[in-house]
Amino acid sequence: MARLALFLWILPSLVCVHLRQAHAQTGYTELLSSTTGRDYDYHDVMASLADADQTTASISNVLSESGQPNYEQDVDATDDAYLQEGEAGGNDPNEDGFDMVEMDDDGESSSEEDTDKSVSPEPSRGCQTGNLVDDSWRCDPNWASRRKNLASCAIGFGRKAIGGKNGAIYVVTSPRDDNPANPAPGTLRYAVTRKQPLWIVFASSMIIKLKNELLITSFKTIDARGVQVRIAGGGGLRIHKVSNVIVHGLFIHDIKATGPAKIMKSEKNVENRPRCDGDAISIFSSSNIWIDHCYLSNAADGLIDVIRGSNSISITNCYFTRHNKVMLLGGDASHTMDRNMHVTVAYNKFGPGLVQRMPRIRYGNLHLVNNEYSSGWGVYPVGGSQNPTILSQGNVYNANRGNKEVTKRIDDGGPKFGGPRTWNWRSEGDMFQSGAYFGNVPMSWSAQSYSQTVSCKSRPASMVWKMVRDAGPLNCRKGARC
Repeated sequence: MARLALFLWILPSLVCVHLRQAHAQTGYTELLSSTTGRDYDYHDVMASLADADQTTASISNVLSESGQPNYEQDVDATDDAYLQEGEAGGNDPNEDGFDMVEMDDDGESSSEEDTDKSVSPEPSRGCQTGNLVDDSWRCDPNWASRRKNLASCAIGFGRKAIGGKNGAIYVVTSPRDDNPANPAPGTLRYAVTRKQPLWIVFASSMIIKLKNELLITSFKTIDARGVQVRIAGGGGLRIHKVSNVIVHGLFIHDIKATGPAKIMKSEKNVENRPRCDGDAISIFSSSNIWIDHCYLSNAADGLIDVIRGSNSISITNCYFTRHNKVMLLGGDASHTMDRNMHVTVAYNKFGPGLVQRMPRIRYGNLHLVNNEYSSGWGVYPVGGSQNPTILSQGNVYNANRGNKEVTKRIDDGGPKFGGPRTWNWRSEGDMFQSGAYFGNVPMSWSAQSYSQTVSCKSRPASMVWKMVRDAGPLNCRKGARC
């Protein structure tokens, strides 16, 4: 009966996929109209997203029939020129009050009774797994009435991101995005452009097709726990010259390049924005940013870009699938301001259909902690140039397709700073499967390099499968452990 119920739940999604393929000219079709009040199996839904081809473009446009990369289509030329061992080189309160009434932390009116009190707490698969983020809050059956506690659970270089912890709860009630220059109250764009700190939640499950990129101001949290929220079929998220932003629990996929257009950047600032590249999430000259438990797939450009002097970033518990250029840290060899960049990538699952950049870094410091790469890669998972410092701890690398080497020293025409044998790239406690190997290690690894790159405690690689089991958006219900 359970399997039958699950099949009946997923069936509408599959029907929608076929309808969209037959009528693509009608635009983006809602995949899952609503899951409010409905219990679903997280892992089956995530599998259906990865395996039922619910994205509008297949990974086949970057992989050949043999499963190897098709360099003539979408792989950057700069990413397939590798440095060989021994090479050296040169050097205010909302005026209309919309959805700003006095509320508990779960976004419900304080005068209303909790309609989900009948839900009894259940053992959680994501509780007490060794995952330092999830263990901090998922064991609490009252997470919904204490939403803002999440702001104290970040780890790594982005651990000081507080988002909208010190602001009011704002409830998004509409998926519309009719006028990016003058967003309507109740929409996500309206919420993220307010001047005051806000903790943004959603009244129900929804699909938001952004007309243009979404510019997010400082001290904002986007919290999709308890519902299913998709950013799909339009623009992506842009975190531009701001600080203290938390993004949690979003499905972000099928992102398009948009613009040029007039877009509200902040409450009293509308800008003429140029055409954007089509990143799912772009972090530009920003600091104290935390991306957690998101699903990212199929964008016109990258899934996550961290560029132009951004610093203090944590990317945790995310599920990446079906994409070529996954994560870029440092956008150009001329951007020397990225020497001060510090990024933590922890507890993420890099799923099927990924090719390269998981991540790829220029300059800067990268701490890779307890991530799972069990689905292999097309070109490489971890790459870099311009002498970045990389510490890989407790990750699982499985080279079941593509190249066996985990790391690639990339020649992008920029300075090489003495050559790759001098770059500080180190593997500690990683697990290598199917012939995977880390690659050249530095001739020396200084205590200073180690101290500036360690951002949180790593666990043994044997624990990774348990810690990343629930990577991506969670199936949270009020009154029960998430």
